[in-house]
Amino acid sequence: MARHTVLGKGPVGRALAAHLADAGHEVHVLSRTGPRTGTPARTTTAAGGSVEHHRVDGTDGEALTRHARGSVALYNCVNPAYHRWVTDWPPVADALLTAAERTGAVLVTAGNLYVYGAGNQHMHEDDPLATRETKGRVRARMWHDALARHEAGALRATEVRGSDYLGPGAEAHAHAGPRMLAPLLAGGTVRPIGAADQPHTWTYLPDFAAALAAAARTPDAWGRPWHAPSPEPLTFRALVTRFAQAAGVPVPRIAPVPLAAVRALGVVQPMMRELAAVGYQFTAPFVADDAASRRVLGLEPTGWDDVVATTLDAHRSTQRAAAA
Repeated sequence: MARHTVLGKGPVGRALAAHLADAGHEVHVLSRTGPRTGTPARTTTAAGGSVEHHRVDGTDGEALTRHARGSVALYNCVNPAYHRWVTDWPPVADALLTAAERTGAVLVTAGNLYVYGAGNQHMHEDDPLATRETKGRVRARMWHDALARHEAGALRATEVRGSDYLGPGAEAHAHAGPRMLAPLLAGGTVRPIGAADQPHTWTYLPDFAAALAAAARTPDAWGRPWHAPSPEPLTFRALVTRFAQAAGVPVPRIAPVPLAAVRALGVVQPMMRELAAVGYQFTAPFVADDAASRRVLGLEPTGWDDVVATTLDAHRSTQRAAAA
């Protein structure tokens, strides 16, 4: 058993903590709110692993250092609100670099594909980080800073970049989360952003977690980024069709929300403005090549049949619990 420290308890952080604990590891999850109300701060698994929650300011390098000491890896699974990336990310990224340098823990960042920018329709890890979009530039700067410290020998760092995620634990804002599944199962209209007929890479949350854990324990993975192994790309329409068929319901009407409408809403809603800025990901092919990560990390993505079945089961269980 090894000790791991995860900063952030959103969908990726929770999936990663569960993956590590199920493998028998001791996991410390740091967040600004700590354990959820009414739940124990520490839980254990049948495999002998544990997850322990702590309330910590993610911008406090000293606090992160104290909690990460003794850990083999420190994972960055934070995800500020889109419209706050410019202000909220830099102090967190700096604090994580400080903690990784002082503790010797491998810094593993859960990244995304925004760094490549519009026009790159088939992305590889060695492509230039050519984005002109604000959020992508923030994430590109974070990676450049971590890589510079890695190359200087001050710490060990790697990054796993996932695409739009789906699966158990996906929250309301996820394109293939409840905002898709709820109307699909209710016989309503599904309204994706931008378009529904462009090939798109989707990353299954448990696969993302497995890739982060593998990158932490694989020395050959350090010092460069990786794309999370993901099943074959699907258009949004094909994705909806798979879920409808698996659920035994009619394929719903799909009515994309034009980017012009999203931009108009962005005049008064900052989150919609930031969503429109990355709308290119759905109006053109958006495919991530994961051949290198499959080879080096030794992982294969979960097949679509299992992804769909498990995601549907989890969504239905959540709905039943909410109704009860």
